[in-house]
Amino acid sequence: MTGRYKAYPKYKESELEWLGNVPEHWEVEYSKWLFQERNNKAKATDEMLTASQKYGVIPQKMFMKLEQQKVVQVQKGHGILKKVLEDDFVISMRSFQGGIEFCSYNGAVSSAYVPLEPKKRELSCFFKYLFKSKPFIQALQATSNLVRDGQALRYNNFIQVRLPVPTSEEAESISNFLDHETAKIDTLIAKQEKLIELLKEKRQAVISHAVTKGLNPNAPMRDSGVEWLGEVPEHWRKIAFKQVIKTRKGVAFSTSDFCDNGIRVVKASDIKQLSLNLSDVFLPKDFITKYPKAYLAQGNIILSTVGSTPDVRNSAVGQIAMVPQKLDKTLLNQNTVVFDPIGNAINRNYLFFVLQTRAYRDHLDLHAHGTANQASLNVADMLDFKCFIPLIDEQNQIAEYLKKLLRTVTGLETKANSAINLLRERKTALISAAVTGKIDVRDWKPQGV
Repeated sequence: MTGRYKAYPKYKESELEWLGNVPEHWEVEYSKWLFQERNNKAKATDEMLTASQKYGVIPQKMFMKLEQQKVVQVQKGHGILKKVLEDDFVISMRSFQGGIEFCSYNGAVSSAYVPLEPKKRELSCFFKYLFKSKPFIQALQATSNLVRDGQALRYNNFIQVRLPVPTSEEAESISNFLDHETAKIDTLIAKQEKLIELLKEKRQAVISHAVTKGLNPNAPMRDSGVEWLGEVPEHWRKIAFKQVIKTRKGVAFSTSDFCDNGIRVVKASDIKQLSLNLSDVFLPKDFITKYPKAYLAQGNIILSTVGSTPDVRNSAVGQIAMVPQKLDKTLLNQNTVVFDPIGNAINRNYLFFVLQTRAYRDHLDLHAHGTANQASLNVADMLDFKCFIPLIDEQNQIAEYLKKLLRTVTGLETKANSAINLLRERKTALISAAVTGKIDVRDWKPQGV
């Protein structure tokens, strides 16, 4: 990072392992000299502006409505809301993996958060980056073993970490530099994310067209009689999944049988984005013969039948994956079903592509049984899907065409994701270097200025 930017002329030892050497003129001060815990009770009469709820800050309008409905009791000991002012910082007492949050608005927080009132507000622009930097987060995490065990993070944890303090003019220079440079990085990340979305749309469109219209643009067509489908190749035949697919469900293994090694278990939650994650759950080796219906082989198609939210589109229910070689000879847990082609009626790879279409996802959404916190699917409903398919030879051709084309799309997605990761790493490194004084940006100016 210092190769592109100059270092400060002179440094001194900070005596802090996480901080290392700092510019000679910087101070290193105790946190309690710079911040105090804000314990002011919030009132509906406070002049509070709209605030983001992302970090637990309640907007003014919502806060006043809740108070009127007596949902929150701001004047009583139970459920007290604390005032937060613009340029304050907020510690989440339960989770601090992302550092301490900067508050851009006036508002209120619950007792699950600790508002920090800066004693030198002119330095807030600097601390908003320091408190999100990797070195500081690691130093904060190291203040107590209890924190890593999921216990509450308190103000006492925060004040154990001493902080670097530049001059107010320098704090503003560092903030302006990071505002500008991180915005450029965020723009590049957004472009890569947009590319990934376009590639996903391309993938969806190519698959949908191939399995509903075929590969021959000159093939004679006929009306399918299905409004969303329109015309289909004349020689394709209409089928229901239940005619060409046989199923077997995963097994509800007893958690008492799980162990640290043996035969790996595939869970419904392992099915993510058309692939399978490696679980850390195993069963004894003799379970392979005890539960033959749960046995998985490479190429098996798995679908989840239960998800975490009541609608299919945003739930883990109905997720699909094909078993890769690394998960050959594993065991399938509950809330899942295997779709196996019956004979040669449908090509396994072709079926996998049909399952990826929006039409089948819509079918699952229509038949999902939602409750307050999850969605579930009945296998009979999953098999009631109807579509048109060609003869097996044409299915093979379509499947091979799609596999080849999607390898290219997947390669582009992989490159875009790699670019995003590199950009995020650069952003993290840039912030860390600037707020710990490893680079000197006092003379920095935006290009063209």
